[in-house]
Amino acid sequence: MIVSLHVATGAAAGALAGSRARALVAGPLVHALGDLTPHEDIPSTWFEAVSGALAVAFVARSRGALHPATIGALAASIPDVEHVLPWRLRGRKLFPTHRHAGWHKRGGVPAWVQLTAAALVIALVTHRA
Repeated sequence: MIVSLHVATGAAAGALAGSRARALVAGPLVHALGDLTPHEDIPSTWFEAVSGALAVAFVARSRGALHPATIGALAASIPDVEHVLPWRLRGRKLFPTHRHAGWHKRGGVPAWVQLTAAALVIALVTHRA
Protein backbone atom coordinates (compact mmCIF):
# COMPACT_ATOMS: atom_id res chain seq x y z
CA MET A 1 0.00 0.00 0.00
CA ILE A 2 1.03 3.59 -0.34
CA VAL A 3 2.56 5.20 2.73
CA SER A 4 -0.33 7.55 3.43
CA LEU A 5 -2.73 4.59 3.58
CA HIS A 6 -0.34 2.77 5.92
CA VAL A 7 -0.42 5.91 8.11
CA ALA A 8 -4.22 6.05 7.96
CA THR A 9 -4.79 2.38 8.78
CA GLY A 10 -2.18 2.57 11.54
CA ALA A 11 -3.89 5.64 13.00
CA ALA A 12 -7.27 3.90 12.91
CA ALA A 13 -5.86 0.73 14.47
CA GLY A 14 -4.08 2.77 17.14
CA ALA A 15 -7.23 4.72 17.97
CA LEU A 16 -9.20 1.49 18.23
CA ALA A 17 -6.44 -0.21 20.26
CA GLY A 18 -6.86 2.40 22.96
CA SER A 19 -3.34 2.21 24.40
CA ARG A 20 0.09 3.17 23.17
CA ALA A 21 1.47 -0.33 23.67
CA ARG A 22 -1.31 -1.98 21.71
CA ALA A 23 -1.03 0.71 19.00
CA LEU A 24 2.69 -0.01 18.71
CA VAL A 25 1.90 -3.69 18.07
CA ALA A 26 -1.08 -3.01 15.78
CA GLY A 27 0.85 -0.69 13.45
CA PRO A 28 3.19 -3.28 11.90
CA LEU A 29 0.34 -5.79 11.73
CA VAL A 30 -1.86 -3.49 9.65
CA HIS A 31 1.18 -2.61 7.52
CA ALA A 32 1.68 -6.30 6.74
CA LEU A 33 -2.01 -6.76 5.92
CA GLY A 34 -1.82 -3.75 3.59
CA ASP A 35 1.20 -5.17 1.81
CA LEU A 36 -0.49 -8.54 1.41
CA THR A 37 -3.47 -6.84 -0.28
CA PRO A 38 -2.84 -6.53 -4.04
CA HIS A 39 -2.23 -2.84 -4.79
CA GLU A 40 -0.49 -0.34 -7.05
CA ASP A 41 2.45 1.61 -5.64
CA ILE A 42 3.29 5.24 -6.35
CA PRO A 43 6.61 5.37 -8.25
CA SER A 44 7.71 8.66 -6.61
CA THR A 45 9.69 8.06 -3.43
CA TRP A 46 9.59 11.81 -2.79
CA PHE A 47 5.78 11.91 -2.97
CA GLU A 48 5.48 8.86 -0.74
CA ALA A 49 7.85 10.29 1.88
CA VAL A 50 6.30 13.76 1.93
CA SER A 51 2.66 12.61 1.89
CA GLY A 52 3.37 10.06 4.63
CA ALA A 53 5.18 12.59 6.81
CA LEU A 54 2.39 15.14 6.34
CA ALA A 55 -0.24 12.52 7.20
CA VAL A 56 1.58 11.57 10.42
CA ALA A 57 2.04 15.26 11.28
CA PHE A 58 -1.68 15.89 10.77
CA VAL A 59 -2.65 13.00 13.04
CA ALA A 60 -0.15 14.14 15.67
CA ARG A 61 -1.37 17.76 15.48
CA SER A 62 -4.99 16.65 15.77
CA ARG A 63 -4.68 13.96 18.42
CA GLY A 64 -1.37 14.69 20.14
CA ALA A 65 2.09 13.25 19.66
CA LEU A 66 1.60 10.47 22.19
CA HIS A 67 -2.00 9.53 21.37
CA PRO A 68 -2.45 5.88 20.37
CA ALA A 69 -3.61 7.00 16.90
CA THR A 70 -0.30 8.80 16.35
CA ILE A 71 1.71 5.87 17.70
CA GLY A 72 -0.23 3.51 15.42
CA ALA A 73 0.33 5.79 12.42
CA LEU A 74 4.07 5.90 13.05
CA ALA A 75 4.32 2.18 13.78
CA ALA A 76 2.46 1.33 10.57
CA SER A 77 4.58 3.61 8.39
CA ILE A 78 8.04 2.93 9.86
CA PRO A 79 8.56 -0.29 7.83
CA ASP A 80 8.53 1.79 4.63
CA VAL A 81 11.48 3.88 5.82
CA GLU A 82 13.71 1.11 4.50
CA HIS A 83 12.58 2.06 0.98
CA VAL A 84 14.06 5.55 1.27
CA LEU A 85 17.17 4.96 3.36
CA PRO A 86 20.26 3.73 1.55
CA TRP A 87 21.22 1.22 4.22
CA ARG A 88 20.01 -2.31 4.23
CA LEU A 89 21.12 -5.38 6.08
CA ARG A 90 23.49 -6.96 3.51
CA GLY A 91 21.25 -5.68 0.72
CA ARG A 92 18.16 -7.36 2.18
CA LYS A 93 15.10 -5.53 3.32
CA LEU A 94 14.12 -6.03 6.94
CA PHE A 95 10.31 -6.03 7.05
CA PRO A 96 8.96 -9.51 6.21
CA THR A 97 6.42 -8.44 3.56
CA HIS A 98 9.17 -6.47 1.81
CA ARG A 99 11.75 -9.24 2.07
CA HIS A 100 9.88 -12.36 0.98
CA ALA A 101 9.01 -12.70 -2.69
CA GLY A 102 5.28 -12.83 -3.29
CA TRP A 103 4.28 -11.29 0.06
CA HIS A 104 4.12 -7.73 -1.30
CA LYS A 105 1.25 -8.10 -3.77
CA ARG A 106 1.22 -5.91 -6.91
CA GLY A 107 -1.86 -4.97 -8.98
CA GLY A 108 -5.31 -4.65 -7.51
CA VAL A 109 -6.22 -1.42 -5.68
CA PRO A 110 -5.21 1.65 -7.75
CA ALA A 111 -3.02 4.29 -6.08
CA TRP A 112 -5.69 7.00 -6.44
CA VAL A 113 -8.21 4.84 -4.56
CA GLN A 114 -5.67 4.28 -1.78
CA LEU A 115 -4.94 8.01 -1.58
CA THR A 116 -8.65 8.81 -1.36
CA ALA A 117 -9.20 6.13 1.27
CA ALA A 118 -6.24 7.45 3.28
CA ALA A 119 -7.70 10.96 3.29
CA LEU A 120 -11.11 9.67 4.40
CA VAL A 121 -9.73 7.45 7.16
CA ILE A 122 -7.45 10.20 8.47
CA ALA A 123 -10.40 12.62 8.45
CA LEU A 124 -12.46 10.14 10.48
CA VAL A 125 -9.66 9.43 12.95
CA THR A 126 -8.85 13.09 13.51
CA HIS A 127 -12.42 14.40 13.55
CA ARG A 128 -13.56 15.63 16.93
CA ALA A 129 -17.30 15.39 17.51
